[in-house]
Amino acid sequence: MEFFARLKDYCDILGPSGMEDLVRERIIADIKDSGAEYEVDALGNLIVFKKGKQRRDKKLLVAAHMDEVGFMVTYVGEDGYIMFAPVGGIDPRVVSGRRLVFCKNGIKGVVASKAIHIQKPSEYGMCEPISEMNIDIGCYDRETASQFAKIGDCAAFCPNYEEFGNGLIKSKALDDRFGCALMVDMINSELEYDTYFAFNTCEEIGCDGAAEVCYRIRPDIAVILESTTAGDIYGTPEGKRACELHKGAVISHMDGGTIYDKELVALALNVGKEEEIPCQLKNIVAGGNEASAFQKGAMGARVLAISAPTRYIHSACCVAAKEDLISVGKLARAIIERNI
Repeated sequence: MEFFARLKDYCDILGPSGMEDLVRERIIADIKDSGAEYEVDALGNLIVFKKGKQRRDKKLLVAAHMDEVGFMVTYVGEDGYIMFAPVGGIDPRVVSGRRLVFCKNGIKGVVASKAIHIQKPSEYGMCEPISEMNIDIGCYDRETASQFAKIGDCAAFCPNYEEFGNGLIKSKALDDRFGCALMVDMINSELEYDTYFAFNTCEEIGCDGAAEVCYRIRPDIAVILESTTAGDIYGTPEGKRACELHKGAVISHMDGGTIYDKELVALALNVGKEEEIPCQLKNIVAGGNEASAFQKGAMGARVLAISAPTRYIHSACCVAAKEDLISVGKLARAIIERNI
């Protein structure tokens, strides 16, 4: 399957943290004929070993997470409206008025929001917290609504993959289904060296899946494929943009959870230069990913993150440039083809 067709397929699957089963099943279907060995652990992580032409001196693992941000039902009201909590870090400004779909039964809903012409003056320009929002599924009493949504049920933003503009993609769950799609392409190809791959669960709520993989595989080096916040939007000073679309794969020195291995950062930049793969350095310290779990877990690992610059991350409409996703794939492939 062509990469962007696979990416759309993966992004359209519903898989908030703790509900990655459908994503994992689709990935297994896509790699089952690759000749790779794979297993699913108790936390739902999919761990893959692909034998290469040669054995590595050190154990290398490439990782991406299967889960996306989402929402969990916390209460069903007498009036049929549903209260909920975020699953993962979601800005309330990107939630109000959005269309959601429940993972268990496909029921659609809209996050209720008060129209501006009935707001009080004190409410103008204010975004209510998620704890005060409700989902409207079209029911008018608790008894009816409870047939479709119960406490603990999860929902996600409605699938909406679309290509637009100058080579851009917008979709829910680009973080991190694009990393999953890249790893599937690698697994389905011939590799120079033995390589482990991990499709992790629950990254959005604390990297629980990656922590388990670290203890199980104990890699010497972990390369994380991930999305990272691009700030190239109107009004953001150039020095605070973190990274920008159309400028290639993003390499970080440090984020909210990790100081990355200096030698691996230098290697990534040198490989990018040698192979003429566009790269950029992330210029603010923010965010985080599974690298922290691999760096701190078991005996520790040297870590590197190769990220795709993504606008409006953790929203219903994450935006990335196709050329940047290609650059991330090329750089990751060029690095794992070396015996580092």
